[in-house]
This record gives sequence, C-alpha cells and structure tokens, in this order.
Amino acid sequence: MTTIAPDREESVLVRRPGQHELRPVRTHRRRRALELSLAVAVPVVLILWWQLAATQGWLDDRVYPAPSTILSDGWTRAAAGDLWPDVWATTRRVLAGYAIGTATGYVLGLLMGSLPLVRAALEPLLDALYVVPKLALLPVFLNMFGLGEGPQVALVATTVFFFVWISTMSAVVAIPAGHRDAGRVFGAGPWQMFRHVLLPASLPAVLVGARIAAGVAVLVIVASEQIAATNGLGHLIFDSRALFENDVMFVGIVCVAVLGVVFSELVRVAGRLLTPWAPRDRGRGQS
Repeated sequence: MTTIAPDREESVLVRRPGQHELRPVRTHRRRRALELSLAVAVPVVLILWWQLAATQGWLDDRVYPAPSTILSDGWTRAAAGDLWPDVWATTRRVLAGYAIGTATGYVLGLLMGSLPLVRAALEPLLDALYVVPKLALLPVFLNMFGLGEGPQVALVATTVFFFVWISTMSAVVAIPAGHRDAGRVFGAGPWQMFRHVLLPASLPAVLVGARIAAGVAVLVIVASEQIAATNGLGHLIFDSRALFENDVMFVGIVCVAVLGVVFSELVRVAGRLLTPWAPRDRGRGQS
C-alpha cells in the first residue's frame, strides 16, 4: 500500500529594510535631535514649574527662592567678583586631587592586575580601606597636613584612587590570557606588552572608572569644604545657609552642579579621544 504525502506549502519570510537601513544618516539626525530635545526639555520644564510655584506662593520663596532670583543673585555676585574665588578654590582642589588619585590608582591597579603576588599582598588591605567612608579620613588628613589645601586635596585623591584602582585592576585581570600569549610569541618586552596589549585592552574600562571618579570627586570636595575650609563652593553653601541667605545657597548648589557636569563631560570626551575603538556611550552615533 502506497501512501502519498500531501503537498506542503513552503512559506517565504520576506524582510524589508527599515528606515534606519535605508536612510541611516537621516535616522541618526532625527534620533540625535530627539535626544537633545529631551535633554533640554526636562530641566526647562522643571525650572518653569519651580518659577511658577515660587511666584504663585505655592512654595515659600524665603526657603525656595525662584530661579529668576537665583539667576539674578548669581549674576550680581559674579559681576562683583565675589563668586569666582570660591569657584576657583573648589576647581583647583578637584583638579589636583583628581590628578594625584588617577595616577596612583592606575599605576597600582596595573601592577596588581599584572602581578598576582602583588595583588594577593595588597588587595585585602585596600579592600578594607575602600569601605571606610572617605569623610571619616578628613580628621586624619587634618592631623597630617594641618589646615589649608592639603587635607582637601588628599581627601579627593584618596576617593579617586579607589575608583581608578578597582577599575584598572579588574580591567587588567579580565584581559584574556591569549592576548598576553600572543605578545610573548612575538617577543614583546615589558614596555611593548604594556603599550600594545595591556593598555588598549584595559583603557576603556579604566576610563569608565575615571569618569565615575570625576563626579564623586566633586561631591567629596563640597562635603569637605563644608567641614574644614574657609573658602570654596562647599563653604559658600554651608555659610550662606547658616546666615539664612538661601538664594546664595542655591547659587552655590547650581555652581556645583555645573562644575560636576563639565568635569564629567571633559573626562568622557577625553576618553572618546583616547579610545576611538571603544563603543560610544549614551547611544550616540548609533542608529
């Protein structure tokens, strides 16, 4: 007995290219315009709501002054030259501490990531110090360096050090062994191994840690200046709050926010220039 199987219909899946494939440049421009619009619209809406709430009496303008009042006071202080010394004092401390912490964290992270014995000897101690709140170290730095710039810079450097150290060590440890083996096969010495293997493979992750450290450095210096400083944005915020000058307090807060954003963006741009092979963040440049 012969059984004839029924004919089977074959389905063909037709895939049509999307707009992002047909017009990639146009799609990217539209997406970029949408991202910029959202980035501008959200803070503008919040500021307008704040202005409306302050002018309509929904908020106590003595405690929460209107954005127009804050802008006017900030402009007056900047024109009179009263604001820039505090801005420069905070910026100077952040830059000095960030440079020291980044350099030491990268060097030690590179050594500990490359040499297992060094990592075994130092990692438990550094892990214990990492969990200590950094502001708790401020009295120690005051005893070591006395009053002045030293304790502020040391506190920022210590904070930045741990972020860069952890990201560097983790990035170097995560480099596949095959990369190192290939370098050895080609006769690479210590400098060539660093230049052509370790540095390109670990730098993207290191710069992510450096960017996080940039924002945290601003937070730490402002908190430190509120405790043990006679100038700087942190001192301005704390002192104006004690004198019930809330408009001046908000001027200091706005300056801190701008400083943090600018510093973080500078580190991000530097990272993109140093690692053109790494994927871009925030979806930029992607269709």
